[in-house]
Amino acid sequence: MFEAVGFLAIKLGVIPSDFSYAGLKDKKAITYQAMVVRKVTPERLKNIEKEIEKKRMNVFNIHSVEDSLRLGQLKGNHFDIVIRNLKNQINDSANLKERILEAIENVKSKGFVNYYGPQRFGMGRKVHTDQIGLALLKSEMVKAVKLFLTPEDLDNPVNRAKKYFLQTEDAKGTLSLMPELKVRERALLESLHRFGVTEEGCIQAWFSLPHSMRIFYVHAYSSKIWNEAVSYRLATYGSRVVEGDLVCLDEDVDDEHFPNSKVHLVTEEEESANSYAIHQVVLPVLGYNIQYPKNKVGQWYQEILSRDGLQTYRFKVPTLKLNVPGCYRQILKHPHNLSYQLMEEQNTDVKTEGSHIHEAALSLLISFDLDASCYATICLREIMKHDF
Repeated sequence: MFEAVGFLAIKLGVIPSDFSYAGLKDKKAITYQAMVVRKVTPERLKNIEKEIEKKRMNVFNIHSVEDSLRLGQLKGNHFDIVIRNLKNQINDSANLKERILEAIENVKSKGFVNYYGPQRFGMGRKVHTDQIGLALLKSEMVKAVKLFLTPEDLDNPVNRAKKYFLQTEDAKGTLSLMPELKVRERALLESLHRFGVTEEGCIQAWFSLPHSMRIFYVHAYSSKIWNEAVSYRLATYGSRVVEGDLVCLDEDVDDEHFPNSKVHLVTEEEESANSYAIHQVVLPVLGYNIQYPKNKVGQWYQEILSRDGLQTYRFKVPTLKLNVPGCYRQILKHPHNLSYQLMEEQNTDVKTEGSHIHEAALSLLISFDLDASCYATICLREIMKHDF
C-alpha cells in the first residue's frame, strides 16, 4: 500500500503524507479502500487514471471532501476468500465436508481469540516491525534506522543494498543500489544522505516517512505485547472472568477506541456472581492513558515493561511527534454475516501407479465481515486449526 501511495504522490506532484486513509491493506490481496489526498483536484486525479492502470491500480468514485481520514476511522472490513485444495489434517478420519462445517459453525458460535495477525509484524525473519517500534519508543533513532535497513538472508537487489549500507553507512551509494519501487527505503536513505547517520540525522530520516508509517512501528510493538498478554491471560485463567479483570461495559463496541469510563475492574463479588462473560473482557494495548488489570495479568504487564526497559517511558516520542495513548482490545471476536460455499474443481491430475486419474479438489469460498482491527488470517487460522 505504501508503494501505491508513493507512486500516486509522484504522479500528482505531492508527498506521501498528503494522503490519509482509515486502515492499512494487505499486500497479497485484491483490496480497495477510501483515501483522501490534499492539494489535488478531482480532475487532476482523473487525468492520471490511464497511467496508474499500468500499475494494476484503479481510482474510482472521485469527489471532493471536507476532511482528511485518520487511522482507525472505519467500521470494519469485508472479506471474500477462497481456500483451495482442502484436505483433512493427518490422522483425522472424519468426513472432510462435515469437518469443514463443524469448524465454521464453531467459530460462528464461539468466536476466535482476537490476536493481531502476522502482517502486523512484517514477514522478515531477522527483523520484525515491533523491534523497530521498541527502538523508536526508547528514542534509539540510529538503532531504529539500522534495524529498518537490516537485510534478510536472501540474495536480491534490496538485501544487497541494505547489506552495503550496514557495512559502509554510505547512504548515497546505497541509494544507487536500492530499487526504485522501495519507496520507504529510498526516502529514508535520501534523508540520511542529506543529514548524515547521526542521532539528529536519523530523526530527520524518520520524518521523511508519513506519520501513519512512523506510528505503525510503535503500534507493532504494542500489538506484539498484546498478543503475548492474551495468551498469558487465557493460559492463567481460561474462560472464567476473575477479580481484577477489565471488562467493557458497552455491548456495542466494534473498535478499540472506547474511553476509560467504559472500562470496569471486576470485583471479587462480581467474580463469585458470574456477572460478566469472557467476550466482555478486554486487555490494554500499551500507551500512556490506560489502566492495567489488577491480577496476575497486570503483574505480567509490569514485568514485560521492565524487561524491555520501558517502565520509565511515557509512550510519547516528542522528537518524532508520536503520542501513543493506548486503547483496549476485546480478547474474543466473532465474524459477522459469515457465509460459505464448498466447490469441487474437477481439474486436478493425480498420478497413481503409472496412470492418470481425475480427482475432485475441494475448495471453500468463505465470506464474512470483521470489526476494525480484526484479522481475517486469525479467523481463518481458528477455522483451519493451521498456521499459514
